[in-house]
Amino acid sequence: MNASPVRPWQIAAGGLTLAVRATPKGGRDAIDGIELLADGRNVLKIRVRAAPEDGEANAALIAVIAKNAGIPRSAVTLVRGASGRIKVFRLAGDPGTLAAALERVAHERVARGRPPQQNG
Repeated sequence: MNASPVRPWQIAAGGLTLAVRATPKGGRDAIDGIELLADGRNVLKIRVRAAPEDGEANAALIAVIAKNAGIPRSAVTLVRGASGRIKVFRLAGDPGTLAAALERVAHERVARGRPPQQNG
């Protein structure tokens, strides 16, 4: 029996929490799939063009997440990791709809030949 893969998002009251590994100054604004960290946690890898100065990279991350989840930017809140590469965001909305949108994005990355990566 195959265990379902652990996703970097979890259902929370009124939405989801999402663990992200950010790459500022990454050349483009894009989701690069799911990555397994050395400590066993899964994160959604997101790169943005913005530099990590004056909150620009965090704002760009919020925009990428909102666009891919199909929600307004105001529905995405940075919960933890404002100055680090590993961040946790809260997405407000229907958890099932949000999870389906994120699953679709992760699946598209696998379909393009970019399966979840292991770091470490």
